[in-house]
Amino acid sequence: MIEPPQIVETTEKLTAALHLTVPRSEIRTAMGPGVSEMFAAVVAQGVEPIGPWFTHHLKRPDETFDFEICVEVARPIEPAGRVQPSTWPAMKVARTIYHGDYEGLPGAWGEFMSWIEGQALTTAADLWEVYVVNPHDTPSAADWRTQLNRPLVD
Repeated sequence: MIEPPQIVETTEKLTAALHLTVPRSEIRTAMGPGVSEMFAAVVAQGVEPIGPWFTHHLKRPDETFDFEICVEVARPIEPAGRVQPSTWPAMKVARTIYHGDYEGLPGAWGEFMSWIEGQALTTAADLWEVYVVNPHDTPSAADWRTQLNRPLVD
């Protein structure tokens, strides 16, 4: 289900971010329009997105999803409605790659969190998913790749 997890150091990145808080039941209907809104704001400013988009969850999802839809950008953007400029900090994280459709993400997160707990690692409250290969890249869910990340606390 997931690739062997690793501990990695990330680097600081410029990003564009759109914050949403939605009930769990609305996540599927909110995600697509949110991604479109974020990319439209970036492209309208002539700023080049760099790499795949990602979601930064401010806390583990429960009955609500409190998260940002983000993408790394080549240069800072100007605020545009709900889309805001941001800087993604450098940090130490536990990371893995999940292969498959989004229905399997809860199980992948469970497997990943079990590994983290088995390593006696302490995580921050937030987490993020990078949609490395997603439905915009290929219709075959078997080919989708989602990078799972948990920031580590020393």
